[in-house]
Amino acid sequence: MRKVSIIIGSKSDSSIMEKTKEILDELEVPYDFNVISAHRDLDKLREYVSNASKENIKVFIAAAGGAAALPGVVAAMTNLPVIGVPIGSSSLGGIDALMSIVQMPPGIPVGCVALDSWGARNSAIYAASILALSDPKINENITKYKNKLKQK
Repeated sequence: MRKVSIIIGSKSDSSIMEKTKEILDELEVPYDFNVISAHRDLDKLREYVSNASKENIKVFIAAAGGAAALPGVVAAMTNLPVIGVPIGSSSLGGIDALMSIVQMPPGIPVGCVALDSWGARNSAIYAASILALSDPKINENITKYKNKLKQK
């Protein structure tokens, strides 16, 4: 089964990323959830990312605030897709995180979604849509989810 890896840089980001988990559950997409700081525990992050293929990880969602190095560092360590979720955790309201994630150098791509809860939600749908390229059931679940949104 294909899996998504959700990595957050700090426990303080977990409440925002709850929506990511809820939507992946609804779409029936299996995922792992880890707290690993790119700044404070680079060795652990390197080990986790390097073992991703053994764990059948196909897509990373990396959420971080402030300097928000996590998505870019993950992207530098893998050829798998990385989706960055900027978290507005600093006095700059998330602009620093947003700029850190979108301004990656050539060859280290990170797909960036919106700030905070909107980004958390869209990151789940984005990751699922990548998996849906080769999984008709996930594609069907995304269609059902989007149809449900039309009713709101």
